[in-house]
Amino acid sequence: MSKALKFGRFLVDKGLISETDIIKARLIQRKNNRKIGEIALAKTLLTKDDIERILAIQEETLEKFGEIAVRENLLTLTQLHDLLKEQEDSYIFFGEALVKIGVFSDEEVFAHLKEFNRARLREEGS
Repeated sequence: MSKALKFGRFLVDKGLISETDIIKARLIQRKNNRKIGEIALAKTLLTKDDIERILAIQEETLEKFGEIAVRENLLTLTQLHDLLKEQEDSYIFFGEALVKIGVFSDEEVFAHLKEFNRARLREEGS
């Protein structure tokens, strides 16, 4: 098993979920796990032009989006913290998405994650 193996691929390889299940779970994640810029745009804290400017700077500097927005006086530190909190509160992990689509229970996801992490640790120790 490769170190880069993802949990979803591990579950498919074990015959526990299908490729379609991965896609459904990723779609739930994509819908819920919004980027800071998306949330700020929805709250009218940033414009599309602001976001494009920040992303252009980010490409060159590799700094975090929020740090650039604050430094460029496009967001206050308080606004950034509020956006990060909202982002964190709505974040859905892959295992949680599998529960939402009805593939596993919380307990089953936890058990499979433990097995996945043990397998990764064994692989890294080799």
